[in-house]
Amino acid sequence: MDKKDERRLAVLNVLRSSDGPLSSAEISEVLSAVGQRASERTVRLYLKQLDEEGLTRSVGRRGRRITESGLSELDAARIIERVGFLSAKIDRMTYLMDFDLTNRSGTVVVNMTLVEPGELSQRVDMICRVYEEGYALGRLVGLFEPGERVGHIAVPQGMVGMGTVCSITLNGVLLKYGVPTYSRFGGLLELRDRKPTRFVEIITYEGTSIDPLEVFIRSGMTDYVGAVKTGSGRIGASFREFPAESRNLVEELAHRLEKVGLGGFVKIGLTGQPLLEIPVGEGRFGAIVIGGLNPVSILEETGIRAYSRALAGLIDYSRLFPYEELGDRVRLLA
Repeated sequence: MDKKDERRLAVLNVLRSSDGPLSSAEISEVLSAVGQRASERTVRLYLKQLDEEGLTRSVGRRGRRITESGLSELDAARIIERVGFLSAKIDRMTYLMDFDLTNRSGTVVVNMTLVEPGELSQRVDMICRVYEEGYALGRLVGLFEPGERVGHIAVPQGMVGMGTVCSITLNGVLLKYGVPTYSRFGGLLELRDRKPTRFVEIITYEGTSIDPLEVFIRSGMTDYVGAVKTGSGRIGASFREFPAESRNLVEELAHRLEKVGLGGFVKIGLTGQPLLEIPVGEGRFGAIVIGGLNPVSILEETGIRAYSRALAGLIDYSRLFPYEELGDRVRLLA
């Protein structure tokens, strides 16, 4: 990558890390602070080019913001550096979240989906069906208005952010009770008569820089419409392994998570025995966990373009509400 490309990416990186729009002078100052000197005039030239490419947008005198295209450009440009990034991010989020199962307080990991409120309102009933059928992680959801931020994702004007609980939240809860989790892969789980039968596609977390379910959604490989209408389809799920000695505790915690609206275990296997034909390591047992992005995946399937990002960030548990309230809350924003 030549120096010019590096500078462009550096400018985008500064904007992504900012809570609000930045001027060329402010960007120049930040770059200088991290050893990447660029004059205000040089930054202005880069911003003009980035605007033309749709990677940044002007918000008047307040400066520039990075666009969704800009975020995608950053991810694509850093792909080599990001090999193994997802596994590292899973470990980091697992450690950082501090949800207390007993007190029902603290932070949980969420995914974020950006969509126009009117379009979300059109599909609320189908999203709720995903929850009703048990194909979603838990029964809680979050809603974010323009200007609010989760992680590095800010909700733009004219859009609404829908937060779904990420399955990594389960890893974090188990860790608090001394149970380590080995997240092996994300995949497409085939359903027949509402029962899981097998994984038809898998992507290991160690070998990808993007969440597997994001890949399946964008590739049109899911079938949530079939799952909710007939009980037969393909939904997102992941495969985890745990130490054999923790099996009773994991079952107990799975039950308690259900009570607080965070249930996500589809099946818990036996020690040393394959689960849905997936072999497990010696001294471990396997478990299948539902995908956190499942509820919003139905948007793409039914022709509504939405930007979804797994492991978007941490939010307080109190920001979540029962999915049954989603329709009324979205209509107030539409």
